[in-house]
Amino acid sequence: MTRAHAVAATRIGLLLAGFLALEALCRAGIIGKLVMIPPTAMVAEMTALLASGEITGDIVRTFTTIAIAFAGAVALGFVAGAALHAAPRLRRAVDPLLAAYYAVPGFIFYPLLVALFGLNVLPLIAIGLLFAAPAMVIATLLGLDRVPPVLRKCARVHRLGRAETVLHVVLPAAMPALFNGIRLAFAYAFIGVIAGEFILSGGGLGYAIGYAYESFEATRMYGLLLFVLMMAVVLNGALYVWETRLLRRRTRA
Repeated sequence: MTRAHAVAATRIGLLLAGFLALEALCRAGIIGKLVMIPPTAMVAEMTALLASGEITGDIVRTFTTIAIAFAGAVALGFVAGAALHAAPRLRRAVDPLLAAYYAVPGFIFYPLLVALFGLNVLPLIAIGLLFAAPAMVIATLLGLDRVPPVLRKCARVHRLGRAETVLHVVLPAAMPALFNGIRLAFAYAFIGVIAGEFILSGGGLGYAIGYAYESFEATRMYGLLLFVLMMAVVLNGALYVWETRLLRRRTRA
């Protein structure tokens, strides 16, 4: 068994152990029914909701919004990070703001976003961007900072043009930090959109969870929560696998 397989088996084992422990605590009444339902009941409710198609529209709406916010955050964050890296004076002025950015609760902009865009999907996309883009900016700056100067000198020695240098030297060297920024951007976009749907939306998974909570439909609420949790883990895991494979190819090359 390789090291990667051993780590994966350990993770699965820990998740399974936690699942069984939580199931036992719920079934024994140590965790009351008003607090949490057994994980098997969550799985059953989630399966029933998916099979009935009740939440298909909410799923499409939520993940379309997340995809738009995520793609926009990665693109804008990378461009902004590269521009700041090329302008040291501007970067020195912006660095303190980036360092303190996540200390500001993004939802304070809710009234402004609604006033600008109205009660539709655009404020949710904006919130996802506000949450995710700075992470990509910071990752881009870190990645470009970590490009060894010797690589740039080699590019000049081989008379590579600016575009060739960026494509074949700078980006591959900065790739680990950039991928970390991409995964963080996805996580922040996911959090921003789901949380925003609690207060900004009349649809989507966040709205459905909030509505179930307010209607005292605990089983439905936990089924939806489990689905959101599983999708976050699966999608983040897919990004991690993609990152690992690309970095392996780069190392072999």
